[in-house]
This record gives sequence, C-alpha cells and structure tokens, in this order.
Amino acid sequence: MSKFFYKAFFICGIFLFYQCGEATEEASNSDIPETSVDEEVDVEGVKLVVLGTVQDAGSPQIGCQKKCCAHLFEQPDLNRMVVSLGVIDENSKETYLFDATPDMPAQMELLNRKSGLDLSKTPDAIFLTHAHIGHYTGLMYLGKEAMNADKVPVYAMPKMTSFLESNGPWSQLVQSENIVLKELRASDSFGFGQDISVTPILVPHRDEFSETVGFVISGPSKTALFIPDIDKWDKWNQDIVGWVKRVDYAFLDATFYDAEEINNRDISEIPHPFVVESMETFKELNLQERNKIHLIHFNHTNPLLGGSNVQVEKVLDYGFKIAETGMVISL
Repeated sequence: MSKFFYKAFFICGIFLFYQCGEATEEASNSDIPETSVDEEVDVEGVKLVVLGTVQDAGSPQIGCQKKCCAHLFEQPDLNRMVVSLGVIDENSKETYLFDATPDMPAQMELLNRKSGLDLSKTPDAIFLTHAHIGHYTGLMYLGKEAMNADKVPVYAMPKMTSFLESNGPWSQLVQSENIVLKELRASDSFGFGQDISVTPILVPHRDEFSETVGFVISGPSKTALFIPDIDKWDKWNQDIVGWVKRVDYAFLDATFYDAEEINNRDISEIPHPFVVESMETFKELNLQERNKIHLIHFNHTNPLLGGSNVQVEKVLDYGFKIAETGMVISL
C-alpha cells in the first residue's frame, strides 16, 4: 500500500506540473497588458505608483449630501485621495511625486511604503501640473507648521514658478528654503538617475494663475503619459490618439462620465473630456491600444468611483482601465 501511494503521488505531481506549464504559456500569450487595475505587480527597477484618482476637491466633496457623498462622511473610503502619481527608482533609492495634493501626507507615506524606504523621507523631486487647488496645495505640508522640509526640489513651469514665488504662503516656503524651485520648459526633458526622464507637455486648461502641463514619464523600458486635466481633446493642438500609440500607459482626464451628472452648474465653465467623448475619440484604436488608457481624476459625482455599475462595465468592456489608488506598474 505504501509503494502504491507514493507512485500515485508522483504521477499526480507530474500531471500538475504540465498543467501549470500550459496555463503559464497560455497567460503569456494574452493580448492584455501585464498590469490590471485590480492587481499590484511586484516589479524591480523603476515603479510608477498611483497615489490618488479623485478630482481636486476630493470625495466626499465639501457640502455634498447627495447619494455619492453622504455615506462617505460617516464611513470614509481611505483610497479616495486626490489625483497624484509617484515614481520609485529602486536603484538610486529615490522617489518622485507628481502633483502635491491636499492628501500629500498619506500619499507620501504610501509612496515610501511601496518603496521600502524611510516613511518620513521627502520626495527627491516634486513635479506640478498647474495652479488648481488639488495639484499644488500639498506643498503647505513642507513648511514650518508641518515638516519644515529642507530644500525639496519642486519643478514647475514659468508662470507656476512665478506664482509660487510671489504669493503667500508659498513664497514663505521659497524664502525659508523648504522648497527650491526648478523651472520647467515645455517639451524639454529632464533626466533623473540613469533610467528616468520627465518631459512636460502644454495642454489647454483654465489657466487663471499658471500654465497647465501633462507629463511624459519614461523609465528604462516603458513610458507613461499623465494628463489629469485638460479642457477637451479637440482643443489641443496635439493628437491624443497619436500620443496613446506612442506610450505604454496613458493616465487621462476622466473628470465627468457625461454632462448629466453635473446638473446644477454650467458645464461650459468646467470643461473636461467626458468619458463618453473619450470613448468616441479612441474608437478607432484596437483593444490592445485601448488597454493602455487608465482613466483618472474622477469628480465626486462620477459613477466610475462607485464600484460595480453599468457605467463601469461599459468602460471596461470598451477596453479602458480605471485607475485605482495603490496600483503599481513597471517602467
């Protein structure tokens, strides 16, 4: 009986080995990219981390007692942080932050936790897209009332740089050398370490105080496009479809699903590409190209924040992905 048992065990092991091998080969031939929004990938080298996905004012939004927000005041969803990306260079032990949001304390901790570095470490550089409240006000946490940080490099376009230098309390950060401003120029690339480059690209937006840029973030093997804010795709003097084809990942403005969700404000005053418009814009792309697109920067009213619903299923069936806080991809 003992010999029979071991023989049977050995045969079962061989069967499982070949079955697993076939499953692995089948998965490797899939057209779906390695990273999906609901899994975290353990990668080495250069990592991009999604640190937040929500529009500037957060979710729940102040004063909102609609169905989309009311329950969140009593039961907050800690993953609903304002839109931001982080980059980790594991070789140089450096981290980079894209946009300084009101949720920056939690996002900096998340970035450091993902990197395995000291949780109190400040980013080695911060890149700002523009002067709307969700994208730069987190700088306040670097001041004397909070971290009292020492010369954190902050990269910004010329008007954004001037805005920070000339207006308090941001000017105090400059004068106290909590931050050191580094001026960006549109389409000029900046290299970091041996493997990372960052290139700002101008996009049309409500530029009351500064220009607005997106960023092309390149690692040793892959490239990501980050455009959290833009007015409309057809207002841009560049071809967004062409950009998607050129990069490996595209994190794109999806503030509103459609016009109907904002029925108490003039939608023309807050133009963004509706998700339904983006589906029309990218309709000629094949499924593999659409899989590159990760929707981000969701208004508190956007049904794509709501988990499983008709709109979420439609977007996923179309081939888009929905960015989620904590998601990690390899660059």
